[in-house]
Amino acid sequence: MDASIIVCTYNRAESLRDTLRALHALKSSANRHWEVIVVDNNSSDHTRAVVEEAQRDWPLLRYAFEIQQGLSHARNHGIACARGEVLLFTDDDVLPEPDWLEITLEGLEKYLADACGGYIAPIWEAPPPAWLTARFYGFLAVRTDRTDDYPIESSSQAPFGANMAIKKAVFDKVGLFDTNRGRKGKLLASGEDGEMFERILAAGHRAVFLGQSRVHHKVEAFRLTKRYFRRWRFQTSRNIAQSRGMAGDRRLFNIPLYVFPQLLRAIVRMLWGHLTQPRDEAFNREIIVFHFLGLIQGLYCAR
Repeated sequence: MDASIIVCTYNRAESLRDTLRALHALKSSANRHWEVIVVDNNSSDHTRAVVEEAQRDWPLLRYAFEIQQGLSHARNHGIACARGEVLLFTDDDVLPEPDWLEITLEGLEKYLADACGGYIAPIWEAPPPAWLTARFYGFLAVRTDRTDDYPIESSSQAPFGANMAIKKAVFDKVGLFDTNRGRKGKLLASGEDGEMFERILAAGHRAVFLGQSRVHHKVEAFRLTKRYFRRWRFQTSRNIAQSRGMAGDRRLFNIPLYVFPQLLRAIVRMLWGHLTQPRDEAFNREIIVFHFLGLIQGLYCAR
């Protein structure tokens, strides 16, 4: 089989229904063989019923259940189930364009690449506030900064899980997704995609960004608030500290001493920014403070 599309889902049955409709409408060449695997990550809603309804006229759609909570657990389950040579990942709030599958597979073949990511456009449930400029799109798994093809050369360029593909053989060499990272239920965290691509690149594999491999990502209104961004940054940074730690020998409560003056400087910059800077820059400085607070709590809890 050429490809397996893996959709991990948690308590988003109606949004998943939209995603499955978009996937069912994908166009591919006549000799292309592919499947879709929905990994239900212990949902308590009617997710299974939605998948079973779609399966009635779609034999290539498969259902899997992963009881261990966490996006990385669900993805690893999907990888184990997949029969395709290339594994394409997307989410239960994403609508791929009809040519997404074909363009992604052709791009991997064209550039002799082992992994790739692509363009992610937002579907705003409500108009974004003035402070929410493109600099914050990464918090929402939106990527619209470039539309060309280019090599991915560092983990900072790693794609988002809403639109990425990796050859299955790569996982045999670099391992699966780190289950200490990533979203778990309602706990916001990330970093598993970047860490995976860090391993992929370190192993000498080629990765590319495909500007015409496109999906559309729903952005709910509740995510367009400063409260959500603060929570996302705090919980993600806490997860990073707990999973990776930080360098430094001189410590207080397991926190390197140099972190404290960095936090103090960040607070001063935040306060000054709220008085002197545009709204997006002022809030960006506030987000940096929440990054340090998350790191500190993560390190303290890991002591």
